[in-house]
Amino acid sequence: MKKKPEPPVPSMLRAHHFAGLAPGPRLIVLGAVHGNEVCGTLAIERVLAELEAGQWQVQRGALSLVPIANPLAYANGTRNGERNLNRRLLPTDAPQAYEDHLANRLCPWLAAHDVLLDLHSFRGPGEPFVLRGPADNDGPLEPFAHAAAEGRLAEHLGPTRIVEGWMTVYAEGAARRRARGLRDDADVRYGIGTTEYMRSRGGYAVTLECGQHEDPAAPAVAYRAIRQTVALLGLAALPDFEPTPPARTFERLRLATVVDREHARDRFVRPWASFDALRAGDAVAERADGSLWRAPRDGRIVFPDASARPGHEWFYFAEPLG
Repeated sequence: MKKKPEPPVPSMLRAHHFAGLAPGPRLIVLGAVHGNEVCGTLAIERVLAELEAGQWQVQRGALSLVPIANPLAYANGTRNGERNLNRRLLPTDAPQAYEDHLANRLCPWLAAHDVLLDLHSFRGPGEPFVLRGPADNDGPLEPFAHAAAEGRLAEHLGPTRIVEGWMTVYAEGAARRRARGLRDDADVRYGIGTTEYMRSRGGYAVTLECGQHEDPAAPAVAYRAIRQTVALLGLAALPDFEPTPPARTFERLRLATVVDREHARDRFVRPWASFDALRAGDAVAERADGSLWRAPRDGRIVFPDASARPGHEWFYFAEPLG
């Protein structure tokens, strides 16, 4: 019996660019940066169908749509192709992994725009949320000058939970890993994804986590967010659509620390989901030596990963802002 041939590795990255004749902001929207997160792809394809049918037109600025940012991972139905595209997203003169070649195409596209909306989903149960960047600053880690515009966008996307502090806390974790002689995410550049690269090129960006991977409502969350962003930036007059104003109240959280898994026998004391509430002193995880990691303050657990490899990020602790 002949062995079934392996499907060819995708060698093309598809983007759709629509330019208005009047000046305005340039928006790029990404789907499937992780191949098993398809809500953004479905939403973008829906928007493309509307544009191609002439239901509305881009009048100002520009709109670029990338339905599948990682074709290999998407074809395989997996988070990554050969590595995580949303880590160490930087151009390179010596690409090795498949995602290195993607970065060499995506990075110039990001740099040519002013605003990025990156559409994702997550593995466990939970409500949609938004990840935004730092306050305005001229520091060495992530200098930034568009916090007000980025915050305004984050508040208009729909979810009422907004999380910040990724790059700072990741850099602190990377420093600890370097001190232990680890590689990969011991490099602070490993924390640079789509939004961090966009900010480094003078733009602003948000990540919208639209819900659980299989949640049938997640594509609608992504679709609404695209329309909200297009309307908010004034790129087009959408028929029968006005941007919804921000909610009156938001839950605002700051990632305060990242906890690494140090040993294969490290375990959670119970199954955790992102944003489960913690009270000061609550036991979260037990180390191989029997010691407990306890919440230092009231807050929430974020991105718990029971399958994390030793030496890699295991979970984040977030605390309320304001």
